[in-house]
Amino acid sequence: MYSQQELDDAIAAGVISAQAADALRAHVESQRSTAIPDEEQFRLLTGFNDIFVSIAAAILLFAVGWIGQSFGQATGLFITEDGTTGPSFLAPLAVAATSWALALYFTARRRMALPSILLLLSFVGGVLVTTGFLLAQVIGPDRFNDQNQLLGAMVGAVSAAVAAGAAWLHWRRFRVPITVAAGAAAVAGLFIAVVLGIVQPVTGPATERLILSLLLVLGIGVFLFAMRWDGSDRARLTRRSDVAFWLHLLAAPMIVHPVFTLLGLNDGTANLGEGLIVILLYVAIGIAALAIDRRALLVSALAYVLWALAELFKQFGAVELNIALTALVIGSALLLLSAFWHQARSAIVRPLPENVRNRLPILDRTAIATQPAA
Repeated sequence: MYSQQELDDAIAAGVISAQAADALRAHVESQRSTAIPDEEQFRLLTGFNDIFVSIAAAILLFAVGWIGQSFGQATGLFITEDGTTGPSFLAPLAVAATSWALALYFTARRRMALPSILLLLSFVGGVLVTTGFLLAQVIGPDRFNDQNQLLGAMVGAVSAAVAAGAAWLHWRRFRVPITVAAGAAAVAGLFIAVVLGIVQPVTGPATERLILSLLLVLGIGVFLFAMRWDGSDRARLTRRSDVAFWLHLLAAPMIVHPVFTLLGLNDGTANLGEGLIVILLYVAIGIAALAIDRRALLVSALAYVLWALAELFKQFGAVELNIALTALVIGSALLLLSAFWHQARSAIVRPLPENVRNRLPILDRTAIATQPAA
């Protein structure tokens, strides 16, 4: 089966017209019981060769990093406070450079999905770690301690900023959808590092609450950014939808984890009231997921609701079967929701004001053919 991205590439190359591509999409969609937007498509595999190349690339990157670290140790490029050789910036630098070189073929020419994701993550991560290690070497490892939190925060901020720039360069060259999410994560890390560097809180619960609060605010920002991408392709026919998918996948844990943690709902114990709060929050999250037609929110909060239900069943005396009963309830509910996803979306979205509906993925499958294919 051809992916949406491959159809877009065929249109750009002049192989088929946009009208023919729209007709093909409409025909394929008519054979299904759900609309194309509700399928929430994104490319992860184009074939088993994706897995094969990804494994080979991971092995190669591991070897390159090991060789870089060995060379750094041999040349003494990174000496720690006690005089021993520490991690060298040559290892992540070699990984980042190799990832870019491999992407020139497997991403730019072969358009392979899974290897492109792997190479993007290794490139941005390599740039991030390279910058941090290099700055630490220039400044001096002995200057990083508990009394100099500002220095560590600033190194983290600069590293995140450089990583965000690297993600932007990668996007400009290769246009891999996950790149925008990687850049957003780097920007979020930059913001948190700057705030912590300015505030310099004492390590403890106060610092944890501050980080969780910042993470929640940034998660909401990433979510709104994802909705902007979603709103530009309501029929989900172009790579903009793939970009939004990865942004939602990033935003979901950034929102869900701080909410549950700040409410004290994951402290290892749960009474009846807390368990009910978790379930009610999950229902609210499910309604939001249906409205925006993204399942990432449901998946991110799944661990919390599983834990809450298991604790509730235990309190009601089903100690031996609490895990089985929890899996039965949640599994059945999610399968039913998946089977009737479009109908449930209709029930949630249709009563909304028209200006709100116009910002959400379309419900009317006949409107798909009128969406631009660029």
